[in-house]
Amino acid sequence: MKAGPSAKRISPTPSVAQSITAKRRAKTSSPGKKYTAIRRDLERQRKAMLAEVGEGLANPNGREALPDVSDQASAEAEQNFSLRIREREQRLIKKIDEALDRMGQNTYGICERCEEDIPYPRLKARPVTTLCINCKTLEEQAEKARR
Repeated sequence: MKAGPSAKRISPTPSVAQSITAKRRAKTSSPGKKYTAIRRDLERQRKAMLAEVGEGLANPNGREALPDVSDQASAEAEQNFSLRIREREQRLIKKIDEALDRMGQNTYGICERCEEDIPYPRLKARPVTTLCINCKTLEEQAEKARR
């Protein structure tokens, strides 16, 4: 049995479809240009942090045999502090890599929760952010309520 004319699907005219496609392309291709300064800053920060890590590995502060117990305790506290800083730097490098990946996928600058654009000044101030200020505020309030 053949379907009647009412079963035919109406598609948009070619000019409308082309304009929609062009708008999508413009929207997805412009973020790369829009965030070049941020990308450059992230890459520079990443390079500097990796160079610091390389220096730290090349010149480790080896355990010294300190005669005084309080000197040993101070050296140990300093070493623990340095390790905490390195862990934070590792997490930041990971976040920088993730931000650069999002730039490559044209998803940088889009809030992961509400999918709205994150304002440029926020991205410039905190380039590794994944949430807009409203969603981040809600997240912090929820975190505060859990405590």
